[in-house]
Amino acid sequence: MAPRVGCFLLAVLISASCEVITSSNPMCTEDFHAIQVAGVTLSIPGPPGLPYATVRDFLFGEVRCQINWVREDTFQNHHQLNTIVLTGNPLIFMAETSLTGPKLLKHLFLTQTGISNLEFIPVHNLENLESLHLGSNHISSINLPENFPTQNLKVLDFQNNAIHYISSKDINGLEQATNLSLNFNGNDIKGIEPGAFNSKIFQSLKFGGSLNLSVILKGLQNSTIQSLWLGTFEDTDDQDLTSATFEGLCDMAVESINLQKHHFDGFSPSTFRCFTRLQELDLTAAHLKGLPSGIEGMNSLKKLVLSANSFDQLCQINAASFPSLTDLYVKGNMKKLDLGARCLEKLENLQKLDLSHSDIEASDCCNLQLKNLPHLQYLNLSYNEPLGLEDQAFKECPRLELLDLAFTHLLVKAAQSPFQNLHLLRVLNLSHCLLDTSNRHLLEGLLDLRHLNVQGNHFQDGSISKTNLLQTVSSLEILILSSCDLLSIDQQAFHSLGNMSHLDLSHNSLTGDSMDAFSPLKGLYLNLAANNIRIIPPHLLPALSQQSTINLSHNPLDCTCSNIHFITWYKENLHKLEGSEETVCANPPPLRGVKLSDVKLSCGLTVSGNRKKYSRFYTLFPHPHLTPNSWAQRHPSFKAKRGGTDEWVPKPSER
Repeated sequence: MAPRVGCFLLAVLISASCEVITSSNPMCTEDFHAIQVAGVTLSIPGPPGLPYATVRDFLFGEVRCQINWVREDTFQNHHQLNTIVLTGNPLIFMAETSLTGPKLLKHLFLTQTGISNLEFIPVHNLENLESLHLGSNHISSINLPENFPTQNLKVLDFQNNAIHYISSKDINGLEQATNLSLNFNGNDIKGIEPGAFNSKIFQSLKFGGSLNLSVILKGLQNSTIQSLWLGTFEDTDDQDLTSATFEGLCDMAVESINLQKHHFDGFSPSTFRCFTRLQELDLTAAHLKGLPSGIEGMNSLKKLVLSANSFDQLCQINAASFPSLTDLYVKGNMKKLDLGARCLEKLENLQKLDLSHSDIEASDCCNLQLKNLPHLQYLNLSYNEPLGLEDQAFKECPRLELLDLAFTHLLVKAAQSPFQNLHLLRVLNLSHCLLDTSNRHLLEGLLDLRHLNVQGNHFQDGSISKTNLLQTVSSLEILILSSCDLLSIDQQAFHSLGNMSHLDLSHNSLTGDSMDAFSPLKGLYLNLAANNIRIIPPHLLPALSQQSTINLSHNPLDCTCSNIHFITWYKENLHKLEGSEETVCANPPPLRGVKLSDVKLSCGLTVSGNRKKYSRFYTLFPHPHLTPNSWAQRHPSFKAKRGGTDEWVPKPSER
């Protein structure tokens, strides 16, 4: 996949008079590492998180820097470069050798640069080019220059231009490219020369927003296309689709078609007459209330997307017409969807079913509704209305590996687990389900469960006790318990979860006393962010030491001598702590907001007669204006001493 345009920065090049220009846009000048290219200072940043090995592999620069000219040999000293992004710059001139230098230039972005003719693009050093992005320009012809190298080209993007006609000459210029993806979205294609695509093979073709699909399909006769995108957009006033629209489809080989947001006129079985070789069909938001019965010949269809339509009942999709389906999506239905009974029983090969966001409600779920789905592996029922789960609610889908019920109120009727026959289930999302977490049998039978999310559910008295619903899932590796209003965790609560590698307890109200619960666990990624941890007692530090990564950010940490052992431990283990920028002191007030890693705290204890004196020593690196004397002025009970030592004589109430 080509890199995201927003991740790259542009080099500041040359103005119309061949002088060095400096952009007035502050985005083009800050946080850069400067390098010299052809005698011109270019600005190259190193943004974090990019999936590439080194910054020098690419030219990074801000887009829209008002670059007009790109002179010869601009990149001649940058042999490692493989991506150049000039998006949003009003280019007037590019020299013939302006792109020479990089040994493996693979991606070129000239989006929104004002180009109207492809002759404008220099062809030198493009032999390795894999993607060329020319969207949002004024191009009317896709006829490439005669010597333009296309042998390695995989992506050619012409979206949102002024292309209305495609000729045989245009397509013949691409004959050296194999498995090419062409994007014509946003161009109102009004004509294609007959035979232009004859015997041509494409990875994908996109004609989104075209007003007359019959013209497109007739023009693509005798071609082979893996993915054909013919959807439309909200602001496009296209023609209604009829059976005649798809006649051209009978004379081409297509695996996947997208027809999103179109309207159909006279929807009938004959509409699908030329769809018989399809493997994937996407009818998202196609204003459908049902699919006609009697559709024949769709035995090759593996994936059907019917999301964002207006079905009253699941049976209205007439699933029996598509007996080979493995993937079915009815997500985000525009009406309250009734699952009905046995609506999918003819889909015995179904492996993936998404019914999320569809206002589904059922008092007894889900065996009758999901009858005869023995190969189902993925089921998404999230973001629906309350579901009553009966005993062994999913016994018709014994091969489930992932079950998502997030944000769906679950009413478990039986004392036994509704999941007890799902021995192959590996991922279970029960977040925000209003679970009865006191039901210790809830998760029984999940012998291979690896990932459990119970975020947003509440435990009795805000505590996870020694005996709890987690004890039956000893295979767990990832456990999400964030935002559960937890106050405490029993030290034996996780004793049966020895395989766990990731535990998220963020956004609760846990204190340092709960650290003992992690003693049975080793090598954890442990997220304790946004809790109520102030002090961690010394005897609980070993439970933290045996974990691999810990997040303690956004806790009200105490940075006094009462917490000296933890603070010392923290600074000795920075290599295993994440979120250190947000791991700051909350107490005492002068240290509020100071990073824990920047506080140097020394503490001692002396006894004189019957009176105890506590000496505390503070060295505050991040606050140069906070001296011992100024600290004492804020806290009169402290007496400043020489050498930067503050002695505190506690009040009677503090002795």
